[in-house]
Amino acid sequence: MASAGEVLRRKSLENVEISDQQLHVLAVDDSHVDRKVIERLLKISACKVTAVESGTRALQYLGLDGEKSSVGLDGLKVNLIMTDYSMPGMTGYELLKKIKESTAFREVPVVIMSSENIITRIDRCLEEGAEEFIVKPVKLSDVNRLKNFIMKGEGKEIREEKSCKRKLQDEGSPLSSSPPSPPPSRSPSSSPSSPSSPLLPICSTKRCRLHDNTY
Repeated sequence: MASAGEVLRRKSLENVEISDQQLHVLAVDDSHVDRKVIERLLKISACKVTAVESGTRALQYLGLDGEKSSVGLDGLKVNLIMTDYSMPGMTGYELLKKIKESTAFREVPVVIMSSENIITRIDRCLEEGAEEFIVKPVKLSDVNRLKNFIMKGEGKEIREEKSCKRKLQDEGSPLSSSPPSPPPSRSPSSSPSSPSSPLLPICSTKRCRLHDNTY
């Protein structure tokens, strides 16, 4: 079982635009106390925070009905959404599904928070597209780790993609300095073989699903 504050990570964060190196987080929690706690932790980590009290308010802030862009009502880019799981009206799981169904916001990472450590609930959220599941209480170390993971992950993904492209180009280009090899000798009974093509490396910038091993 996962312990309090432990992070269960689904996959690497991709396609996250971070302007001016400041993360803008949309925090969603129906508890006033928990909302203030997460807001304070995010501000300590130098994040821009927008806090709302329900999934419905989150959808209104994002303007998902129009689906024009991932820019909130105040014109700020939303880089991360953190939502409580158990909320009246619309649960965090339902909000997650709405976000992942949106063409404008499906690439924005969503982190689910919950004080209840239920494995089936955790798995369901991760399978639906949540990037991480944090068991409350959320700690400053969780926020800092999450922020660093997002901001470093974006640059790493770009570097890996460029590196893969370079490898493909290098492997695919013929070496001008190498002399041509003589054709292999064949017996009259042997069938002609087709020339072999150079093998290209299989590159992928998408990393595997990760889980903490501590439960």
